Amino acid sequence: MATRDFTGYGGIPLAAMVVGSQHEPAVLLLPDEGRDPADYEAMAEALADAGRHVIIPARRSNGSDEQHVGDLGAILAQLSTRPVIVGLGAGAETAARALCEGEPDLCTGLVLVGGDSDATLPPHLPAMIVRPEGSDLYAALTAPGAEWVEQQTDAPSELLDALLIEFLERRVPRTPTEYIGGSDPRTLRDALGTFATGVTIVTARAPDGTNVGLTANSFTSVSLDPPLLLVCPHRQAHSMAVFSEVDHFAVNVLHIGQQSVSDLFARKSDDRFERVDWEVWDHGPPILTNSLASFECRKFAEYDGGDHVILVGEVKRVRFAPQRDPLLYFRGKYRRLHFA
Repeated sequence: MATRDFTGYGGIPLAAMVVGSQHEPAVLLLPDEGRDPADYEAMAEALADAGRHVIIPARRSNGSDEQHVGDLGAILAQLSTRPVIVGLGAGAETAARALCEGEPDLCTGLVLVGGDSDATLPPHLPAMIVRPEGSDLYAALTAPGAEWVEQQTDAPSELLDALLIEFLERRVPRTPTEYIGGSDPRTLRDALGTFATGVTIVTARAPDGTNVGLTANSFTSVSLDPPLLLVCPHRQAHSMAVFSEVDHFAVNVLHIGQQSVSDLFARKSDDRFERVDWEVWDHGPPILTNSLASFECRKFAEYDGGDHVILVGEVKRVRFAPQRDPLLYFRGKYRRLHFA
């Protein structure tokens, strides 16, 4: 058994008991009110024997709901991986509230044992709610992806250990997901989604003067000499014919305040450019004003990219705002930078 020090909400120190190899998937166990981490030693050992890295932080005494939720958020920010959260009693209420009020992907799974909450949990989160048989606890909880188990398991027990291990192995398995050519393309897409990217709006002006634009996150630099970048719009995009026809296009990198702009250009709409500020530079494509960065490009090359098209642009003019932070995209959701 080992210990680890965390910094909680408001900068207070929080000690945690740690059991199991740090290379295994993490389980963050939140104790009930008045419970010491050592009270859960047997549970932690059982989970560690099943291949989990268990972290049990001490619960601050006489803390408010806001402080307990803040402690959980602070601990999660200091972990290098997203854990399964197991909350017991008051710890379960803290976990439910944090997931309702915080970011949607604070954890990879959730188990609530005892306690009560009327929170709304993320719909696709693997979750298990354990309550006494015949109880109406969590009756007001909204948890579309949850499994419900009625057992008298308010305290640590071998029964609860078995429930946890079975749930983890089935819903949050230790083995990585694999894709082999010819299998489910969704698995491949999910794997590609683990590479975090920025978000861009690619724009051009059609020969008839119509502005077109689309959201794309397949964007990268290619060369500094000559200055080249590439972006990969979908071949079936409504405006792809324009991008193939014109000599110039622009790439606008979005900042965290432009999520609505990303959504606007990701769907069909006839008034996109009426709802954003834009300007024209030297070669015609609309430049989205106040973006994180904008690159005006001459089309250098166009290549077949399967169901996408690879557009390579020679950068002719750039403007960027170093004081802004980028809008990020990871595993199908918008994100923002976390500074270590």
